[in-house]
Amino acid sequence: MAMKIIQAECTSCGDCKPVCPTNSITSKGGMYRINADTCTECDDQFDSPRCLDACPAGESCIVFA
Repeated sequence: MAMKIIQAECTSCGDCKPVCPTNSITSKGGMYRINADTCTECDDQFDSPRCLDACPAGESCIVFA
């Protein structure tokens, strides 16, 4: 599984990108995206996904895909 950013809910704050331990979050033109091929949902590293914890919009923006 992987995390996914819901573009309609994303405020493009960028808080998620620096906390991702696998560098799976990229941005282009102010739009953020999570690479499903490299996202591990922070399993075996943290109790919950770091991007989700850092996102001010929380579960309305970043969801389990």
